[in-house]
Amino acid sequence: MFKKVLEYAGEYRKTTYASMAVMLIGIVMNVLPFLFLYQLMEPLLLHENVEIWYVVWRVLAIGICGVLYALFYVKGLALSHRAAYKTLRNLRSSLQGKLERQPLGTIQEKGVGTLKKMFIDDIDSIELLLAHALPEGLSNVAVPLFVFIAMFFVDWKLALLSLCALSLGLIAMGAMYKAGTSKMGAYYASARKMNNTIVEYINGMEVVKVFNRDGESYKRFEQDVRGYRDFTLAWYKVCWPWMALYNSILPCLALFTLPIGAYLVLSGASTLPDLALVLCMSFGAGAPLLRALGFMSTLPQINYKITALEQLMNAPALEQKEKPFTGKGHSISFENVRFAYKEDEVLHGISLTVPEGSLTALVGESGSGKSTLAKLLVHYYDVTGGRIQVGGQDLREMSVEALNDQISYVSQEQFLFNMSLLENIRLGKPDATDEEVLAAAEKAQCMEFLARLPQGIHTMAGDGGKQLSGGERQRISLARAILKDAPIVVLDEATAFMDPENEEKMNAAIAEIIRGKTVIVIAHRLHSIVNADQICVLNNGRVAGIGRHETLLESCPEYKKLWQAAEGSAAWGVTANAALEGGIDND
Repeated sequence: MFKKVLEYAGEYRKTTYASMAVMLIGIVMNVLPFLFLYQLMEPLLLHENVEIWYVVWRVLAIGICGVLYALFYVKGLALSHRAAYKTLRNLRSSLQGKLERQPLGTIQEKGVGTLKKMFIDDIDSIELLLAHALPEGLSNVAVPLFVFIAMFFVDWKLALLSLCALSLGLIAMGAMYKAGTSKMGAYYASARKMNNTIVEYINGMEVVKVFNRDGESYKRFEQDVRGYRDFTLAWYKVCWPWMALYNSILPCLALFTLPIGAYLVLSGASTLPDLALVLCMSFGAGAPLLRALGFMSTLPQINYKITALEQLMNAPALEQKEKPFTGKGHSISFENVRFAYKEDEVLHGISLTVPEGSLTALVGESGSGKSTLAKLLVHYYDVTGGRIQVGGQDLREMSVEALNDQISYVSQEQFLFNMSLLENIRLGKPDATDEEVLAAAEKAQCMEFLARLPQGIHTMAGDGGKQLSGGERQRISLARAILKDAPIVVLDEATAFMDPENEEKMNAAIAEIIRGKTVIVIAHRLHSIVNADQICVLNNGRVAGIGRHETLLESCPEYKKLWQAAEGSAAWGVTANAALEGGIDND
């Protein structure tokens, strides 16, 4: 366990070792006063005369040891904390880098609450291991070890009596560790569930209020919080008795030494000075030993957290090679593509060719696999069968960065960072000038709503872009894609949140930016894609038909069904609008 954590210390591993050495010296300074105390007691026990300088020097030595202990201990803690926080930085950076290489689905499965807990809470708790348990704990163990060895040289019988109390304490400690470990899995599972529920409850507060689900949502919230409480108390319930036992035994290493040792002295088996020395050594070893073993109660938690972090970091990464894009052109081919979420296959041998410079529309009922196919193209996941090529080059034969340079992806839900809208758009091209960003915003039909904002394009987007409507967030995302100017454009319901007036403007803007590019459009509104170069109809993860609009109406029953549904929806919309207008006129 220590070895795994120290791997992330890098150059600061030496600082950790230095802190252990400094603390060890400090703890020795904390034990030496008991030896000087014995030297003051010995003449009295032997009825010897003591000169004043003899007493003064020992009292002075005890005071100096106290000062040195404080200095060395503080210096050791300073070194250990410096090494600890540098190590935690390395650990977080490593975890972040590995997470970036994971399939998006793997990250989403963890949940925001779980990832927050791992990145912040669990890693922060490892600070206890690095800054205290490792340097301080091991240093506190070393001193009692040397003390007990010295006891055996003084009087092995009295040393064994001290070890009797120590053995009982260690047995209690081992029982506590075993009991705590057995409950740790359920404890942390409940913690993850509670964190995810809290995040979901807060993010979904608008839905909760609008649909009057306060009671139901709170009930679920309360259940998960109560579950965490119950599992926490269950963990402490099995650990508390053992904690109490070893905390009462370990400070009293003289538990057996004093009464039985006194008997040995009276019987002549030991001497009174030896008993006094062993007792002083027991008192000197008890405090460091208790501090060292006090960290044992945290080891089950720390061990579990390190294991969980390692499992997260060792999840299979996206299959890719650190190669640039070397494809010839920007045609796209899906060759017998299969994909499964865990064991549930959702794409069953999809084959599709998208010629360079063409517009291909993916249509189908919800759950047919349209968005999944688009996400496979931008390498959010690895295919479980077949392959996807861009310009004749397999996606897995290039880095994700190289692929992203070739594709602009605009999804239905786009995340905006809590920074200015200008900087959110500039993410598409980090070195773009303000003028280029404004030009992209204008092409994306953003200027109308930007003019209404108090600071225009410099307005903060808010947490997740909550300052904007869904349609406005989409236009910002489209502006980001326009600025990127990639040769391949993927639009996943890019106009989903648009009203008819703004949708018309958006379609005009999209028509301009996709000119001459290889485009894949996912759309539920079939009227917007009737002029596509080809339409691919998906049905339950399979290709039901490929062709132009007119051809598919005659040859593909699934497409004809979708078109009839679209026509019926349009007719219903016209009727509803007319009725609404009539109602308004009547008023």
